Amino acid sequence: MTKVIQAEGLGKLYRRGVRVDTGLRHALERFVRSPLRSLRGARPETFWALRNVSLEVRHGEVLGLIGRNGAGKTTLLKILSRITRPTEGWAEIRGRVRSLLEVGTGFHGELTGRENTYLSGSILGMRKREIERKFDEIVAFAEIEKFIDTPVKHYSSGMYVRLAFAVAAHLEPEVLLVDEVLAVGDIAFQKKCLGKMGDVAKGGRTILFVSHNMSAVTRLCNRCVLMEQGTVIADGATQAVMGRYLRSELATSASREWTLENAPGDSIVRLRAVRVRSAQGEFAEGFDIRNRIGIDVVFDVLQGERVLTPNVHLFDAEGSIVFVSMDQDQKWCRRPRPIGRYTSTAWIPGNFLSEGFFIIDAAITTFIPFNVHLHERSVVGFHVVDSMEGDSARGDYGGHLPGVVRPMLEWETAFEFSGDAQGIYGHEQE
Repeated sequence: MTKVIQAEGLGKLYRRGVRVDTGLRHALERFVRSPLRSLRGARPETFWALRNVSLEVRHGEVLGLIGRNGAGKTTLLKILSRITRPTEGWAEIRGRVRSLLEVGTGFHGELTGRENTYLSGSILGMRKREIERKFDEIVAFAEIEKFIDTPVKHYSSGMYVRLAFAVAAHLEPEVLLVDEVLAVGDIAFQKKCLGKMGDVAKGGRTILFVSHNMSAVTRLCNRCVLMEQGTVIADGATQAVMGRYLRSELATSASREWTLENAPGDSIVRLRAVRVRSAQGEFAEGFDIRNRIGIDVVFDVLQGERVLTPNVHLFDAEGSIVFVSMDQDQKWCRRPRPIGRYTSTAWIPGNFLSEGFFIIDAAITTFIPFNVHLHERSVVGFHVVDSMEGDSARGDYGGHLPGVVRPMLEWETAFEFSGDAQGIYGHEQE
């Protein structure tokens, strides 16, 4: 595939706390306000918002840019959009580019929605007839039929974004750059936009997508770039890069242990370890979707004669709870535990969880009378990947499958052969 975007050694240097005003009038104003400082030539503090970033994106790729706020994602898109110039390095984009970076980008406030739509198409090099063919579809998608002839300066932020995205997605640029601006819209419109971007990607166009919505990145992007402090620290398959990002953000790993002195709990029970492991006993942060996953909860009972129930709470990367599971081992679930150390293991079957990153809370509870002895949040984390070998719940399908769980359900198919094949199919069976 041909390279659509290529960047080499990009860097952007900013001056902290200083307005970027140029020209004689602004220089005279600064001199009048602070003549001594102007004469001394005091150097303001500088920082690199972007440093030594090299990137290649090929035709038809959907690339996700992830990282903390201030990591340099938006700065990179602004350079690629030619909104700002790099301090060092160079970037080249082949094809028509449409950017949706922030509310207000690309529209003139005094012009109506209709006029801005035609203006945007003209900037992309489209003819009036091409824009007219798409116009009704754009307005219907944006859901602003009654306000299309109103100046956009009177639009709410949601209306503005709906029209801006509709124009960007429907006027067929070869390259679409989308920042977190979609977060302004309501939930229904966000889903609508993600669906449209999926359609755009299937049409062979190239997309760079910046978002903190991990499920959206997983759904849309086949490749991901992780940025930190203005540099690229990971570039590869979406699941692998996202797993690294979430582990660093949530400070989770596959195993966590405590000494008796710092262990969570009370005078009755203390949590000593939580571990994620394979059926072979290996601690791991990544698991094949087809394999069982064991969650060990290791705890010390300091005072006996109480029924103690270990339980684990599983969350996805968005913080939605997947399930809560309690120890149902018949030997201990209703029996007081003597003083000593216990290891309770919850087994998640293979072909149950979907692909993605998961986080575990661990708790130990007495139900009668009710008492939560400990509840340690975000203790460990792990991610699930699908090998795409065709023997998981996805079968031979290679695209994105939504959902938090992906069980390998048992299917039964009954077949009845009809002797009257000609009556059914209109021809005789060979």
